[in-house]
Amino acid sequence: MAVLPDHITPDRWLAQIFASREAMGGGVVKRKIRDVERLVGRDAFVEAATRRGFQVVENHRHFVIFCNGKPIRRVR
Repeated sequence: MAVLPDHITPDRWLAQIFASREAMGGGVVKRKIRDVERLVGRDAFVEAATRRGFQVVENHRHFVIFCNGKPIRRVR
Protein backbone atom coordinates (compact mmCIF):
# COMPACT_ATOMS: atom_id res chain seq x y z
CA MET A 1 0.00 0.00 0.00
CA ALA A 2 1.27 3.47 -0.87
CA VAL A 3 2.12 5.94 1.87
CA LEU A 4 -0.22 8.91 1.80
CA PRO A 5 0.96 12.48 2.25
CA ASP A 6 0.19 13.96 5.66
CA HIS A 7 -2.03 16.63 4.15
CA ILE A 8 -4.57 14.07 2.89
CA THR A 9 -6.99 13.37 5.71
CA PRO A 10 -10.31 11.57 5.31
CA ASP A 11 -12.26 14.76 6.03
CA ARG A 12 -10.24 16.82 3.57
CA TRP A 13 -10.53 14.16 0.86
CA LEU A 14 -14.31 14.01 1.26
CA ALA A 15 -14.59 17.79 1.30
CA GLN A 16 -12.61 18.04 -1.95
CA ILE A 17 -14.84 15.53 -3.73
CA PHE A 18 -18.08 17.18 -2.71
CA ALA A 19 -16.73 20.70 -3.34
CA SER A 20 -15.72 19.86 -6.90
CA ARG A 21 -17.35 21.81 -9.71
CA GLU A 22 -19.11 18.68 -10.94
CA ALA A 23 -20.56 17.85 -7.53
CA MET A 24 -21.56 21.44 -6.80
CA GLY A 25 -23.35 21.58 -10.15
CA GLY A 26 -25.42 18.48 -9.44
CA GLY A 27 -23.40 16.24 -11.72
CA VAL A 28 -21.83 12.82 -11.42
CA VAL A 29 -18.53 11.95 -9.71
CA LYS A 30 -16.71 8.62 -9.91
CA ARG A 31 -14.08 7.24 -7.53
CA LYS A 32 -12.28 3.90 -7.33
CA ILE A 33 -13.57 1.71 -4.52
CA ARG A 34 -10.04 0.82 -3.41
CA ASP A 35 -9.21 4.51 -2.96
CA VAL A 36 -12.38 5.17 -0.99
CA GLU A 37 -11.74 2.19 1.27
CA ARG A 38 -8.08 3.15 1.77
CA LEU A 39 -8.65 6.84 2.45
CA VAL A 40 -11.97 7.13 4.30
CA GLY A 41 -13.69 3.76 4.47
CA ARG A 42 -16.80 2.60 2.68
CA ASP A 43 -19.28 3.38 5.47
CA ALA A 44 -17.98 6.91 6.08
CA PHE A 45 -18.03 7.64 2.35
CA VAL A 46 -21.61 6.47 1.86
CA GLU A 47 -22.71 8.31 5.00
CA ALA A 48 -21.13 11.57 3.77
CA ALA A 49 -22.89 11.27 0.42
CA THR A 50 -26.21 10.41 2.05
CA ARG A 51 -26.00 13.42 4.39
CA ARG A 52 -25.78 15.59 1.30
CA GLY A 53 -28.80 13.92 -0.29
CA PHE A 54 -26.68 12.18 -2.93
CA GLN A 55 -27.03 8.63 -4.20
CA VAL A 56 -24.13 6.21 -4.62
CA VAL A 57 -24.03 3.14 -6.85
CA GLU A 58 -21.28 0.56 -7.07
CA ASN A 59 -20.16 -0.96 -10.34
CA HIS A 60 -17.13 -3.21 -10.76
CA ARG A 61 -14.26 -1.16 -9.30
CA HIS A 62 -15.98 2.20 -8.95
CA PHE A 63 -18.44 4.14 -6.88
CA VAL A 64 -20.57 6.50 -8.94
CA ILE A 65 -22.02 9.39 -6.96
CA PHE A 66 -25.05 11.19 -8.32
CA CYS A 67 -24.71 14.62 -6.73
CA ASN A 68 -28.39 15.46 -6.82
CA GLY A 69 -31.62 14.03 -5.46
CA LYS A 70 -33.14 13.14 -8.82
CA PRO A 71 -34.37 9.57 -9.41
CA ILE A 72 -32.00 7.08 -11.00
CA ARG A 73 -33.49 4.92 -13.74
CA ARG A 74 -31.57 2.00 -15.15
CA VAL A 75 -31.97 1.99 -18.93
CA ARG A 76 -30.46 -1.41 -19.66
